[in-house]
Amino acid sequence: MSRSEPDRAGGAARKGRVVRGAGGEREAAPDPVVSTVNLVKIYQNGGVPVPAVRGVDLRVEPGEFVAIMGPSGSGKSTLVHMLGGLDVRTSGEIWLDGRRADTLGESAWALLRRQKIGFVFQFFNLVANMTVADNVELPALLAGASPRVARERREHLLGALGLTDRAGAAPAQLAGGEQQRVALARALANRPSLLLADEPTGNLDSRNTRDVLRLLGEVHRDGQTIILVTHDARVASLADRVVSLLDGQIVDDGAVGAARRRPRGTAGDVVELRG
Repeated sequence: MSRSEPDRAGGAARKGRVVRGAGGEREAAPDPVVSTVNLVKIYQNGGVPVPAVRGVDLRVEPGEFVAIMGPSGSGKSTLVHMLGGLDVRTSGEIWLDGRRADTLGESAWALLRRQKIGFVFQFFNLVANMTVADNVELPALLAGASPRVARERREHLLGALGLTDRAGAAPAQLAGGEQQRVALARALANRPSLLLADEPTGNLDSRNTRDVLRLLGEVHRDGQTIILVTHDARVASLADRVVSLLDGQIVDDGAVGAARRRPRGTAGDVVELRG
């Protein structure tokens, strides 16, 4: 599905399909960005099946911010990795922007990630022999942006994360918090339809966490669809919904009320006041 331009964060309003009926034409609701049907992942450990995700049905609408929470081993990361094609599902269906995705081959998944999906991992995964600027620009160039647009996007993102003066540095020259902020900028560089983040603040101190949450809040307000795995209730408080997993199954899926989303004196309050 095409997106409107300009689109600061990949989350511009989407047009639904036109439906014709007895009452004339009307615009149908847009397809969800993500939809899963009875999604299952079973690993094999010495021939013994180990269920990681068991029958998950999840629907995420355009512009939603969904936090996924649960104890270690509950299947959070496995679920997000399957949504981005980094892990192959055992059974079930994955739909992205109204298109079946779980049947795609590796090369088709790679193209889909290049065009529509941004990833932020807990351990950065930056390209070691490229500068910060090149790490951030590359996804936009691969997605078809002109060099000028890719450079402007990089400058905006690095400025928003306080990294302008580190543009020429190599990842090895950065502190952990700086590397994670670069990883977030890189994930947003191609204006993805969907941002997938796996514990993006897990290794950050409070100051760097505020910087990451500030940018997440900004791009969400611009319409970015986000699915984020976190153990941190402060991070989850920014979301529209919190989905709780236990033993690979959804045990709770509820909206975050306005009062809960911006609790006084938390990181969410910092994003609201300083964003």
